[in-house]
Parts: sequence; C-alpha cells; structure tokens
Amino acid sequence: MGEIAGWIAPIATMIAACVTAANLGARVTGWGFVIFTFGSLAWTAYGYATGQPNLLWQNLALTAVNLFGIWRWLIRQARYDDWARAAAEKSERRSSPTLFPVSSLTNAAVAGAGGATLGTTIDAMATCDDGRIAYLVVSAGQGGGLGGALHILPWSGLRVSPDKLETALDADAFGRLELADASRWPARPPRS
Repeated sequence: MGEIAGWIAPIATMIAACVTAANLGARVTGWGFVIFTFGSLAWTAYGYATGQPNLLWQNLALTAVNLFGIWRWLIRQARYDDWARAAAEKSERRSSPTLFPVSSLTNAAVAGAGGATLGTTIDAMATCDDGRIAYLVVSAGQGGGLGGALHILPWSGLRVSPDKLETALDADAFGRLELADASRWPARPPRS
C-alpha cells in the first residue's frame, strides 16, 4: 500500500497543481481540487504506511481544504456560471438588450478582424461613477499568459456577444495599441 501511495501522491499533486494553476474556469479548477483530494488521501496513506504521523495529519487537514475547494469551485461557482450563462441565453430571445456574464471577461479570447485570436483578457477596468467598462487588459504573445505583452483595448472598440469578444482590429493595429506596464496600468480610459 505504501509503495503505491508513494507514487500516486506526488503524481496526483503535480497534475492537480497544473490544472488549478491554469485557471481555465470554475469547473476545471474544481476538478483540480478533486485531483488534489486524491493526492492528499494518497499522502495520508503513505504517511500511515511509513509511520510518519506529521505527513498523515497534514494531509488529513489538506483533504478538508481540498473538499472545500471542490465545493467552492466545482459546485458553487460552476452553478453560478451556469445561471449567468442561462440568463445571457434567455436575454438573446427577448427584445431587451442582450446580457453577458461580466465574469467571462477574465480569460476570454479576443478575436480580431478575420476571426484570428489576438490575445486573452486578463482584466477589465470600470469607472466608479457609472460602472461602465473603460478598457480591457489583453495579454498577447506567449501561450498561457506567460510573458505576453499587455495591451489596453478600449471597450468602445469591442463587439460583445454571449460567447466571444471581437474587435475590428487586425493583428498589426492590435499590436500598436497602448501597452500596459505590469505595475502601471492607465488611470484614465484610453481614447477610442
């Protein structure tokens, strides 16, 4: 038992860390916590089998944390995401303005002219007086948001639908957008 747990524990923990760190949405993060739970249970078994009570008790506590993560991301947040998506879909069939979940602005792909993906949103900045979105910060460049340039995309230059964000900019025009220094984002909405 100890030898099998000794292999399962680190493998599950490494996979779970990658899945969770990828931040690919509530469901994926929730499944990361499911994998973390298998890892912490395997570490608990390994701690028991090898006579390491500190490892056993630590991972029993981590199992409780992981179960909370499953509830938080796979059950509660995923349910909220489903409700928001349902409201957006319902709004498409009404004569009122179509809605979209603001939470979808994080990690959303931004498609440019011709449908090519220009980057991925990492945040949105809104004005306090009226709550309108001023601009998006879009990471472009290397995959997974690692080391990509941060572009400031004015909200007025976007077309929003329930499942995507689109701009009329091509890759060259997008590349000429104002860049955001990681420590100094614009304090005012950019000019359109």
